[in-house]
Amino acid sequence: MNKFEQLGLNSSILKAVEDMGFESPSEVQEKAIPILLQDDTDMVALAQTGTGKTAAFGFPLIQKINADARHTQALILSPTRELCLQITNEIKNYSKYEKSLNAVAIYGGASITDQARQIERGAQIIVATPGRMQDMINRKLVDISRIEYCVLDEADEMLNMGFFEDITAILSHTPKEKNTWLFSATMPKEVATIAKKFMRSPVEITVGTKNMGATNVSHEYYLVNSRDRYAALKRLADANPDIFSVIFCRTKRDTQKVAERLIEDGYSAAALHGDLSQNQRDLVMKSFRSRQIQMLVATDVAARGIDVDDITHVINYQLPDEIETYTHRSGRTGRAGKSGVSMVIISKSELRKIKSIERIIGQSFEQKDIPDGMEICRVQLFHLANDIKGTKINPEIEPYLPSITEVLQDFSKEELIKKVFSVEFTRFFNYYKNAPDLSSKNSGSVASSDTNSTRYFINVGAKDDFDWMSLKDFLKETLDLGRDDVYKVDVKDSFSFFNTDAAHTNKVLETFSEFKRDGRHVNVEVTTDSGKGNRGGGKRNFSDKKKRSFKSNSDGGSRRRSGGDSNSKGRSRGKKAGSRNKNIESSIKRRRSKN
Repeated sequence: MNKFEQLGLNSSILKAVEDMGFESPSEVQEKAIPILLQDDTDMVALAQTGTGKTAAFGFPLIQKINADARHTQALILSPTRELCLQITNEIKNYSKYEKSLNAVAIYGGASITDQARQIERGAQIIVATPGRMQDMINRKLVDISRIEYCVLDEADEMLNMGFFEDITAILSHTPKEKNTWLFSATMPKEVATIAKKFMRSPVEITVGTKNMGATNVSHEYYLVNSRDRYAALKRLADANPDIFSVIFCRTKRDTQKVAERLIEDGYSAAALHGDLSQNQRDLVMKSFRSRQIQMLVATDVAARGIDVDDITHVINYQLPDEIETYTHRSGRTGRAGKSGVSMVIISKSELRKIKSIERIIGQSFEQKDIPDGMEICRVQLFHLANDIKGTKINPEIEPYLPSITEVLQDFSKEELIKKVFSVEFTRFFNYYKNAPDLSSKNSGSVASSDTNSTRYFINVGAKDDFDWMSLKDFLKETLDLGRDDVYKVDVKDSFSFFNTDAAHTNKVLETFSEFKRDGRHVNVEVTTDSGKGNRGGGKRNFSDKKKRSFKSNSDGGSRRRSGGDSNSKGRSRGKKAGSRNKNIESSIKRRRSKN
C-alpha cells in the first residue's frame, strides 16, 4: 500500500503521485494533509524550505476544490516570481488527472492583460505574488470575494520583503469564513500578527524545532579582512573543484558586481536579482539547473524561487541584514537527504553575528582558515588525476595513437606522468607561490592556537563514504584521541584535511605510516599550509610531490582555476608581473571555456 494512501488522498492524486515517483510523504505532509482534508480549519505550519510544503497544501486544495465550477476558489500568495511559477507547475502536476482544474500564475514582469485573460477563462486556483495581485485587484481584473481557501506560502519571507500592507489589503477582499493556511520557516512577530488578525483558532504544526536549521548542513565561517572578501570567495571556490553553489549578497548591485568579477576571472557564474527581466531570469535558472552555471550569485529575494536538490555549498558573501534570513539561505543546500555546507565570509566587525545565528539555528559554526595557495594546488591536481582515472576512452582517438606514441616513445611512464601533471602543477604553483595568507589573525575563537596546530592531508574522502563528522570519529578512534583533539576536518571528494595539536603530530604520522582500511593503504601527510603551526615530524614540501596523483576537471578543465587573488591589484602595476599573470589567466580561461 502506497504510504500516501494512508493520508486519505483520492485516486487521481495518488496516480499523479505515483507518476512523479513519490514513495513516502515528508514530515510536514504527513502532519498537515490529514488535518486539512478532514477539517475545515485554519492552520499555521512551521517548516523549513525544501521539506515538501507545496504538496502539503497542494494535495488538500486539489481534493477539496470543485473542479466543475469555474470561479476562483483558492488563492496562494508567494514572495517571488520564481516561487510563484514553481508552485503553479507543481499544482498542475499534482492535478494532471483532474482535467477541469486550472491553476494560473500571477506575477510581475509579464503581461497583466494575458494573465487577466487566463483568469477569465476559468482559474479555480490563483498563485500570485502580492504586488501583482494587489495591482489586479485595484484594476478589477480578478475576483477573490468567493474564495474558500487562502494559502500564505513562505509568509515570513513575504513580510520580510515588505509585503505586509499588500497582504492585509488583499486579505480584506476575501470572505471571513474562508480557511487560511499559513506556511512559514520562522515565526517573527509580523507573521504572528497576520495569524492573529486573519485566522480563527488555527491548528499549529511544527516540523523540527522552530527556526532550527537543517541538521545535515554543516556551518563554517572564514574570518578575513574586508578588502579580501572577494579573494577569499575565489579561494573557497578553487579549493572545492566540484562546487555547485549559491552565493548570497545583500544588494542587487553587489550581486551583479561579484558575478561579473567571477565571469571575468573565468568561473562559470551568473547573477540572479530583481533587475533582470523575466526572460533573463528564466535563462539563468535553466542554465543553473543544467549545471552550465556552477556559481549562482543571488539576492535573498531572487533566491526564493530556487528549487534545486544538488546544491553542494551556500556561500554567504555577506551576511543578511535580518539574522533569521540565514535559515532560508542555508536551506538551499542539504536537501533531499543529502549533506551540504553553508560558508560565511566575515570580517572581525561581524563576528558577533555568528553567535546570534547559532542561537537561532541551534547549531554551532566551525571556524576555518581560507585555504592557502599550495593547498589549492594539491586539491586541483588530485582532482585532475581522479578525472583522468575515471575518463572513458573515446574510440575515435585510435587513428591518432600511432603518431602520438611515436612522438612520446622516448619517455618512460613515470616521465610522462611528470610531464602531464607538471602542466597543471607549474600553472598553479607559479600562480599561488607568492599568494598571501588571507585569514584574519587574532580572531580568538579557534579550537586550538594555530601556532601549536598541525594540518594533515589524508587520502580518503566522500567517495569512501566519509563526511566531516564520520571522518572525525574515525580519526579519534584510530588515534585514540579525545573529542576536541581532532578539528578543522574538511572532507573533499577523494581526500580530506584535518588538524590536531602539534603535540600529536608524531603519533598521527606513526599510526598511519603503514595503516590499511579495507585492504587499502591510508596515507596521512603534514601539509605545508602557511600559518598553520608546527610542521615538524614527517614534513614534506609540496614541490617534492611530483609523483603524486592529482585531480581536476578533464571534461573541460577546472572552472575555478584563476585563483589570482594573491595580488589582483599588483597585476596592473608592473609590466613583468602583469604579463606573467595575464598569460596564466589566458591559459586558464582557454581551458575553462571548453565547458
